[in-house]
Amino acid sequence: MVGVALGLLYLYLEYKANIWLWVVGIIMPIVHGTLYFRSGLYADCAMQVYYILAGVYGLAVWRKKSSSKNQDHHSADISITPARIWPAIVALYVTLHAVIYILLIKCTDSTVPFWDAMTTALCIIAYWMLSRKFIEQWFVWLAVDAITVGLYIYKDIPLTAGLYALYCILAIAGYIRWRKMMHTQADA
Repeated sequence: MVGVALGLLYLYLEYKANIWLWVVGIIMPIVHGTLYFRSGLYADCAMQVYYILAGVYGLAVWRKKSSSKNQDHHSADISITPARIWPAIVALYVTLHAVIYILLIKCTDSTVPFWDAMTTALCIIAYWMLSRKFIEQWFVWLAVDAITVGLYIYKDIPLTAGLYALYCILAIAGYIRWRKMMHTQADA
């Protein structure tokens, strides 16, 4: 229940492009990590360490961008992911997925190593894109959320599966809001 509440707060802050999302993003992984470990989702559990580190990184990046431009901590610098970096993003995803999958097969008793590795690798990519305020991060999160709904239903974590179903809807709403914010900042 605490994880669901923190997840909703996090999404609300991300939707608003509010810097406080990173603070919640540092606290929330502790709750989710415990749940995932108990459910045998080891890559998702390990991912929580990444989320803590990414939260610290994202907070630092957003604070630096905001203070360097004398802007508030909200919509500054939302942009489209540059085409030149997509091949690197895809290559990183494929590499992460493969490495995590192999680790899960060799080092754990995971019953869903392919899917656990997929969502974990996509989360790493999405979090980095969020730290850079690339609008397409919402599409990556949508893919993660949709896959995770099925995965968590399969692993008998219905409340968290419901949260991720809501995340799917909010990812679409977040993309629409960020697109409007991006156009507003371009007009300013």
